[in-house]
Amino acid sequence: MPYGPRGPRRSDARRNRMAIIQAAVDVMSDPRAPVMMPEIARRAGVGQATLYRHFPDRNALAEAVIGYEISRLEACIDGPGEPVPFLDLLREVLRTQVMMRSLVALTYRLDPRTRERYERRMITVLAGPLRRAQERREVRGDVRARDLALLFGMLEGVMRSSGGGSRGGGDADAATAHADACRSIELMLDGLTDRSSAV
Repeated sequence: MPYGPRGPRRSDARRNRMAIIQAAVDVMSDPRAPVMMPEIARRAGVGQATLYRHFPDRNALAEAVIGYEISRLEACIDGPGEPVPFLDLLREVLRTQVMMRSLVALTYRLDPRTRERYERRMITVLAGPLRRAQERREVRGDVRARDLALLFGMLEGVMRSSGGGSRGGGDADAATAHADACRSIELMLDGLTDRSSAV
């Protein structure tokens, strides 16, 4: 069996890389689990040497997870069947921001240009569904795609002011932060809704 550049070795590498990313998503979605590279390797079923060969540090892994999450959003938007309403898409994006606090923390360790690049990509992905929702008068016509960055920042402000921006608080603080964040998401989405047809 050949093990050249396009043989099973490359296929195994792709499988290992995806397993690591999916394990990292699981870890970063668990508020009780610190983002430890050995734990991610364990969940992925690979050795630490394999993990570090793909991702030399947590920043590299964070970038891969961000890219993976945006790709999932793109697939949801472009997939077959009925399109998902824009406000439902945005709700899911904002809830992901609330749930994946470890990823958010790692994102702030990236250089500003890298953060801005991913933010622009996210806004670009959502711009089409936003425009279509406005054409259907589901979303206010004065909302601009770049306004979405304001919503991300507002939600982050709620999380930080409620004690959900770090792991330093206890379970009660985390529960309060989560409740406040979910409430703020619904208020934001309500503020985006086009009310003109109801007048």
